[in-house]
Amino acid sequence: MGSSVNLSSLLSAFNSSASGINVQAAVAQAIAAESGPLTQMQNEQAVVQSRTSDINIIVGDATALQNSLSALTDPLGAMSAMTAASSDSGIVNASAAASALAGNHVVQVNSLATTASWYSSSVASSSTPLSAGSFTIQVGTGGPATQIQIGGSVDTLDQLASYINGLSLGVTANVVNDSSGSRLSIVSNSSGAANNFTITQASGLTFTQAATGTDASLTVDGIPIDSASNTITGAVAGLTLNLTGAAPNTPVSISVAPDGTQIDSAVSAFVTAYNKVISDINQEYTVGANGVEGPLSGDGVLPVLQSDMLSAGSYAGGTGGITTMADLGITMNNDGTLSLNTSTLDAAVQSNFAGVQNFLAGTASNGFVSFMNNQLTSLTDPASGAFTVDLQSLSSENTDLQNQITNFQSYLSNQTTLLTNEFNQADVLLAQLPTEEAQINAELGYSPNSSSGTGVA
Repeated sequence: MGSSVNLSSLLSAFNSSASGINVQAAVAQAIAAESGPLTQMQNEQAVVQSRTSDINIIVGDATALQNSLSALTDPLGAMSAMTAASSDSGIVNASAAASALAGNHVVQVNSLATTASWYSSSVASSSTPLSAGSFTIQVGTGGPATQIQIGGSVDTLDQLASYINGLSLGVTANVVNDSSGSRLSIVSNSSGAANNFTITQASGLTFTQAATGTDASLTVDGIPIDSASNTITGAVAGLTLNLTGAAPNTPVSISVAPDGTQIDSAVSAFVTAYNKVISDINQEYTVGANGVEGPLSGDGVLPVLQSDMLSAGSYAGGTGGITTMADLGITMNNDGTLSLNTSTLDAAVQSNFAGVQNFLAGTASNGFVSFMNNQLTSLTDPASGAFTVDLQSLSSENTDLQNQITNFQSYLSNQTTLLTNEFNQADVLLAQLPTEEAQINAELGYSPNSSSGTGVA
C-alpha cells in the first residue's frame, strides 16, 4: 500500500531462530511495511491540530484585546473615573463618581454633625440588681415617648440594655465598665438634630446627657449647607464630602479631575493585550529551528488580522487635538507592537480629557474603539467570523482524518491477526519438514551418513 517490504529484515525473522520462524518479528516487519499511510494520516492530523490550537490561542488573545478596548469606553470604567483631592484632609476629604465634573470647589466646615448620647449613674456591676423605677426615651422633637420599666425580668444593666435594643427605638444601649463601676450608655444610631433624643421622668436610675445631636454646618462654594451626617452627597453632583474636623475660618480646596492612575492602567492593559496578539502573529511567521514557519503561516485569515492590527497605527479621528494614538502617547514599533508613554497620556488626559474620550468613543460610538472592535469581530465572531469558519473546517478535517486513522488501524489489526495465524501455520509446517524428509529417505533406502558412491541396488 505505497510502502515496500524490507526483505532483509523479513528474511532475518525467518532465519533468526534455529527452531523455526520468529513469528512476532515477521508480523511486525510485514505490518510496518503496510503502515506508511497511517503515519502519513497521523502527521496530517498533527498539523490540523496544531493549526487549531494556534487559531484558538489567537482568537482568545484577540477576544482579550476586545475586552480591553471595551473597558476604554465603559461609562462606569476607568476612562470615566474621576478623583477628588483635598488641600486639608484633616478638615474634609472627598471622593468623586464618574458623573462628577472636573473643577475646583471651596469648602468651609463650621461644625461637625454630632450624635446624641446619655449615660446613667453607676452601680457596682452590670449584674447588680437595680432599684425599681422607670424612665422615658423620646427620639426627635415630635417622636413618640417610650417608657422603660425597671424591675421584674429587667432589673440589671445587662438586662436593661438588651431590653432597650429589642425595642428598635433608633438608639443603641451598652454597658460601660470602669473603676467606678458600671453605667448604661445610650447612643443614637444616627447623627444630626433630627435624631437627637431625650431621657426624662427617670427613677431608680439617674441619667446625664453626654452629647446633643446636631447638624453639620458648612459652606460649599460660599453656599451655606446643613447636614445631619458628616458624609454629604448631592451638594455637588457626583461628589461626596467627608467632614473630619471643624475649622470655621479655614477654607479647604477640593479639586476634581480625571483619575490618571486608573486611566493609565486601562490604556496600559490595552497596549499589553494588543502586543500579545501581534506577538502571536509574528510567531507564526518566524522560521523555527526546523527551518519552517508556524502552522498558520499559509493561512488566509492571518494576513487579514495582521493588516487590521497594523491599521491601528494609521487611524485618525476625534476632535480637539486628540486625533491619533500618538496624541495619547501610543506609538508603533518596527515589529508592529505598541509602546506607551504615560507622561504624554497623563498630559493629554489632564489638558484635554474630553478630547481623549472623543477619540476613543467618537460622537456616536464611532471612535477608535469601535473601529478596532469591528475589524476584530469580523474575524472572531463565534457565529460567522473568519477564524470561526477556519476552525469549523479544521474540525471537519480532523474528524475525517480520525475516521480514516481508526479504519486503517482496524485494518492493520485484522492484518496482524491474519499474518500471525499464517506464519504460525508456516512455522508448524517447517518444524515437520525434518521428520518428513527422514521418512522419505527411509522409504528410498537413502541414509545421509552413507558413502556418496552407495546407491540403491
